[in-house]
Amino acid sequence: MVRYRFLSVSLALLLLTGCGSSAASSVSDTAQDSDSDTAGTGTSALSTGTVQTDLSQIDMSKWQYDSDNDVYYQVGISYCETPADTSYETMGIYVPGKFMTAKDNGDGTWTCSVNTAEKVGNYTASTAPVIVPVNTPGYAAQAAPTGYDSSTSEFTTAGMVVVVAGCRGRDAGAPSGVTDLKAAIRYTRYNEGVIPGNMDSIFSEGMSGGGAQSALLGSTGDSALYDAYLKQIGAVTGVSDAVAGSMCWCPITNLDVADEAYEWNMGVTRTGLTDEEQTLSDGMATAFAEYINKLGLKDESGNTLTLEKSDEGIYQAGSYYDYLMETVETSLDNFLADNTFPYTVESGGGMMGGGAPGGKGQKPDGNLPAMDGNAADAASGTSGQMPAMTGAAPGAAAGSSTDSSAAGTSATDYTQIDQISRSSSSTAAVTLSGTYDTVQDYIDALNEPYTWVKYDASTNKVTITSMSDFVRAMKVASKGIAAFDELDAGQGENTLFGYGDGQGAHFDSILAGLLTGTDYEDAFTTDLAKKDSAGNTVQTRVDMYNPMYYLSDYYDGYQTSNVAKYWRIRTGIDQGDTALSTEVDLALAAENYSSDTKVDFATVWGLGHTMAERTGDSTSNFIDWVNTCLAE
Repeated sequence: MVRYRFLSVSLALLLLTGCGSSAASSVSDTAQDSDSDTAGTGTSALSTGTVQTDLSQIDMSKWQYDSDNDVYYQVGISYCETPADTSYETMGIYVPGKFMTAKDNGDGTWTCSVNTAEKVGNYTASTAPVIVPVNTPGYAAQAAPTGYDSSTSEFTTAGMVVVVAGCRGRDAGAPSGVTDLKAAIRYTRYNEGVIPGNMDSIFSEGMSGGGAQSALLGSTGDSALYDAYLKQIGAVTGVSDAVAGSMCWCPITNLDVADEAYEWNMGVTRTGLTDEEQTLSDGMATAFAEYINKLGLKDESGNTLTLEKSDEGIYQAGSYYDYLMETVETSLDNFLADNTFPYTVESGGGMMGGGAPGGKGQKPDGNLPAMDGNAADAASGTSGQMPAMTGAAPGAAAGSSTDSSAAGTSATDYTQIDQISRSSSSTAAVTLSGTYDTVQDYIDALNEPYTWVKYDASTNKVTITSMSDFVRAMKVASKGIAAFDELDAGQGENTLFGYGDGQGAHFDSILAGLLTGTDYEDAFTTDLAKKDSAGNTVQTRVDMYNPMYYLSDYYDGYQTSNVAKYWRIRTGIDQGDTALSTEVDLALAAENYSSDTKVDFATVWGLGHTMAERTGDSTSNFIDWVNTCLAE
């Protein structure tokens, strides 16, 4: 397979333009290199060719300085020529002070040149990796920085350059968020040689919806599907938007089958369902099994993972099922290896959801909100039951609005509205608190409601009885049936696949098929057929926001992008926000993609939807991982 070096701006371009002047509109750069060991693999649409933009490169006379942290920074940098939302589409850049030789301008700004002689941590100005944080819970917008950002300090202290890019959120509709981040990466790489940083070593990192968009940056590098959207905002062309590495904590992703995976993995924890609800849940679980059997994921030994019909539950057997069982057991084994006893249970991470309802009172017991009245009734979720699939379905039309004036850009705080809590009817069977003197005491607590964990003290290893027993004990459903593509189009993901008016649209074609003949059929059919401003249906936009589309040969997008070489994926195994299969499938697909891809994957016992780590803290562990990747 031919491999491509990330496109960089050549020295000729720098000599032609000078720092801070308007860029030449047509400068060729020959970047193809079959011997390159950079991250991209596959066919690249934009990683070679001619750089074209009217954007100026970064003005080196306008740096500001934070003396407490010894960091030079600039904010308010435009990374696209024709932004769709100027309140978001600018970026800031933060550089370790030793990487600059600076002259005080006397007005609070500094004129800087790159100092390649000094070293900070493991790096010089020429070798420093570039970190791109993606803080977009629930696929929310990321605010553009307006001054020094203290959250960058650990990275700059480690000798890393940080680019914080404002980006549009889910109210703007997919693929706006990732499009903006790609444009910012292109602009950053366009400044290679002008500013410090190794543009072949760009790493993204994020959690929840941010983890999903980090995964997309890792999987969609230079994808031609984004070309029209990047053109709309005037992104730099002829420059790669691929990244070398992607860090993903609890990514809410793989949305084409997320509803179905949720029911297969966690549907067994639902109680009090009507016959209609149970039929829909079972149909979705079966559809996920059929998907897995076509997907062709392979384990570390090259064995294809499949699901088989079982006497109990829906397709709760087969090599894929066994692999997930082993994943759970490994998570608990790691916990026992990482901790000493006596052990005191501390509060886990928050439940900041990447896919929670858009401000609605979601019933966490697995039942859908009432839809037999107006929108206020639907929001209240008072009945907790899915409406009958015959007769009028007033709420179904809500996701079909085409009125672009209906909402506009929302300032909603998704970090708050996407909190997920569990009601008493959906409480996990196991509650852990206090101090456990021995490992056996802890295992006994896990087994208090029923025996599902067997412990071998001689090896300090465990086995579990079944996936169903595990989810009932630790990982109950905290979202309703149709967890991501809600029947009234009220979920955050519905808004994500809307059309920039803040309204929701349906996007799950599998669910649409299961609803054929019901009063939801028309709403799903309408939304799935609708086209956006680039002429694409929602299926294309779902593909663009699905890393599996690029990583797995099951999909048409396989090998059409420059995929990151390095992946680090962490998830709290207790979370009810998405199925365990979401992160497992992403990790396997990245591992399967190429012999060159390096995947560091772990589930973290006892934690939920958070920046889960087995030991240590998330930022330090991420920095250590980047250092390890670049030391290869």
